[in-house]
Amino acid sequence: MQPSVNVKKKHWQRVIHQMIENKALYLMILPAFLYILIFCYWPMYGIQIAFRDFNFADGITGSRWAGLKWFSLFFRSNNFALVVGNTLILSFYELLAGFPVPILLALIMNAVPSRRFRKISQTVTYLPHFISVIVLVGMMGSMFSVNSGWVNTIVKALGGTPTYIMGEAKYFRHVYVWSGVWQQMGWNSIIYLAALTGIDPGLHEAAMIDGAGKLRRIWHIDIPGILPTVSIMLILRFGSIMSMGFDKVYSMQNSLNLSVSEVLSTHIYKMGIQSTKYSYSAAVSLFNNVINFIMLVTVNKVSDKLSGNSLW
Repeated sequence: MQPSVNVKKKHWQRVIHQMIENKALYLMILPAFLYILIFCYWPMYGIQIAFRDFNFADGITGSRWAGLKWFSLFFRSNNFALVVGNTLILSFYELLAGFPVPILLALIMNAVPSRRFRKISQTVTYLPHFISVIVLVGMMGSMFSVNSGWVNTIVKALGGTPTYIMGEAKYFRHVYVWSGVWQQMGWNSIIYLAALTGIDPGLHEAAMIDGAGKLRRIWHIDIPGILPTVSIMLILRFGSIMSMGFDKVYSMQNSLNLSVSEVLSTHIYKMGIQSTKYSYSAAVSLFNNVINFIMLVTVNKVSDKLSGNSLW
């Protein structure tokens, strides 16, 4: 027992010694550490209201324990299948449509011989990332307007019937997903471009000497070279599969498309902020995060077994 204690003591002495030696580096990460501690971990104290009948008069600790009452209420509600189904459909649609596009864009831009054209293309494609979500939704509202939108103007000119695309439930998912792909593809491609620059140029030179064309080099050198990065990004994406962006969905939502646009984030907002059912919304939010955590752990383990790439 004594040797084990001595080993642990020596281990912590080495750790403390290394921290003192690299104190400048630890001071640099201290603000980020404090930010995460204060704004990410400390608020988790309030998660207990998901298990209480919370009211402001009694406070968090003074409110009566309710057990799994709010979870049961959510699972038995008529909205459960609707909001969970809409969230999953929209998330997987966004994943299938949006995840490969930045990879393809990075591979294409990396293969462009002109350095100047590549820089201009990269700048043009990632600029939409800086457009506010509210501004983007306003642009789409003007673009798809029945009376003055250029899309319906072209439809009328071709003899078609104008359609209120932003109000049609059948178009909501397509508009939401593909507008997001357009806005984020350039920004998301940056990390893959960075991974491509880390590939040894000697591999391409050797392949060219052997007579390999550009497509073969992309398939056999570039894609395997960025595969670890792709795996990590995919794991992280699955870790937020149930977390749809609230602001864009809520901005595009109206009474005509509510059947397909009501997702977990908007449901939590309406029940928590508008209806002041704080315990209920906390329970739904906790359910959402638990599913995300399970997905993250599961996909991480699968990725580790299949490709050897994982977060831990």
